[in-house]
Parts: sequence; C-alpha cells; structure tokens
Amino acid sequence: MRPRHLALVVGLAAVWGFNFVVMEVGLRHFPPLLYAALRFALAAFPALLLVGRPGVPWRWVAGVAAAVGVGQFGFLLIGMRAGMPPGLASLVLQAQSLFTVVFAVTLLGERLTGRRITGLTVALGGLILVAVDFGMSGPFGAFALSVAAAASWSVGTILQRKAAPPDSLRFMVWVSALSTPPLFLLSFLVEGAPSLAAPLEGWISLGYVSFISTLGGFGVWGWLLRRYDASVVAPYTLLIPVFGMSTAALFVGEPITWVKAGAAVLIVCGVLYAGLRPRQATTAAAALAATGSASATRLSASSSWEAERNHAS
Repeated sequence: MRPRHLALVVGLAAVWGFNFVVMEVGLRHFPPLLYAALRFALAAFPALLLVGRPGVPWRWVAGVAAAVGVGQFGFLLIGMRAGMPPGLASLVLQAQSLFTVVFAVTLLGERLTGRRITGLTVALGGLILVAVDFGMSGPFGAFALSVAAAASWSVGTILQRKAAPPDSLRFMVWVSALSTPPLFLLSFLVEGAPSLAAPLEGWISLGYVSFISTLGGFGVWGWLLRRYDASVVAPYTLLIPVFGMSTAALFVGEPITWVKAGAAVLIVCGVLYAGLRPRQATTAAAALAATGSASATRLSASSSWEAERNHAS
C-alpha cells in the first residue's frame, strides 16, 4: 500500500474510533433511537438527490438497512445509553468478526479452517474477559446490547457481500434512506414524540456521525477497496478500538485497566490470526504495530495523566 493510502486508511480508523466518543456526546441530548434516525436522515438527504440507483436489487438494500441501520446502531446506541462506555463499545463491536465467520460458514458454506478456529477461540476469550470484568462493575444488559450490535453488523456484512454493490458510497446513501423511516417509527413508539430541542453540541455530534463518519468514511472505504484487495485493507479496522479506547480516555476520562488492555490484545490478535493467511498476517501485524505505536503512546500518556490527576485530587 502506498504511504499516502496507508495514511488514509489509518486516518479512517481514527475517524471511526473517535466516532464512539462523538456518539457518547450526542446521547446526552437525544434519545438513542431518535439519534440513530437523525443520523441516517442527515446522511441520506440531500445526498439521495445526487446519486443514482443503488445498482443492486432493493431486497439487499433493505436487508442491510434492517441489519446495520436499525439493528447495529439501534442496539449499540441503546447499549451506550444504558451504560456501555464508548471505548469499550468500540472493542466489543470487533466481535462482529466472530459472528461473521459463524454466519459465513452456516449460511454461505465457507470452510472453517483450523487457523480460523484457533484465532476465533482466542478472540472469544477476550470477549469473555470483557464480559466478566464489565459484568462485575457495570450493567450486563448494556454489554449484551453491544454484542447484539456486533451480531447485527455481521449480518449486514454477509448481506452486503452477497449484494456486491458497484459503488459503496451510493449503496450507503440508500441504506441510510431505508433505515430512517423504521428508526423514526421505533423512536416514536418507544421514546415518545420526538423533540429536536438540543444545544449546538448535540447537532455537531450528529453532523460528525452523519457526514464525516457515515458518508465520508464509507466513501473512503469504498475508494480503498476498489484499489486494494479486501485482505489488504480490512486488517486496519482493528485499529478502530485502539483509537476508540485512547480517545475515550483522553476526552471522557474512561479508565484503561490491565483487564481491558489484555482483552483488547486477545480480540485484535485473535481476529487478525483467524482472518489472514500466514504471510498476510505477518505483514499486517507489522503494519499495525508501526501505525498503532503513536496511538499506544498517546494511550499510555493519557493513563499516566489520569493517574496523576486522581493522585492530586
């Protein structure tokens, strides 16, 4: 991968990692289902007027909208509102790789190799470690909702793989459009009549997740996938929880414990080992180590700063 493209994919992981902190801010001012509905409404309009048809049968668009727009973000935002910290949520969502493999084997007939079994077992161990640790200190229901969000994301991944849209940005615009009506309906039924009275901070949060994270992020993602194999680009998504946990520590004071760090290592390494061939895994691991060192340094500095602040107080 060219250096500028490497910087682009790492920057994209940073944008998507920071997205969890931004959503945490937005949830202070909007109920979760309304926040999700507004996110996809802003992402779809007026972009819907500027793009053509999705280029795939409508059933695939509707399926991905149900799985990702309604399922993934509905569960995720409700879970975060129920107490799931943003940094930890970014890590738990990596469990989508576990579900994707299971669904790909059972629904698509893909072969489950010994390497995949080993890697996914390691990743599952990290997820169990998170569950036990968070279950002792936080609401387990919030964790379960985050896992449900990961499962929904994996269903959307399978459906999008089957659909194979020619233009990922155009596809995402239509997914956003079809996600909006059911989310507004669910919001009305569960949360009551919507209120758009929110301070500027809430609308800035919506602008970030709609335009930068959703439209901009998926546009860049599709652009990269048209130039490189998915096996080259996909491993860099494992940097998302690195940025998610570090920015959560920096901006909202979410503590980083040794248990969380150990779980992150297990999940990231397990998913990486399961998803790549040996030579690819070595190359990707080296690249992740190089590009993630700056984030690790910032994470360590943040933890030290938090410790000094707590000691001083």
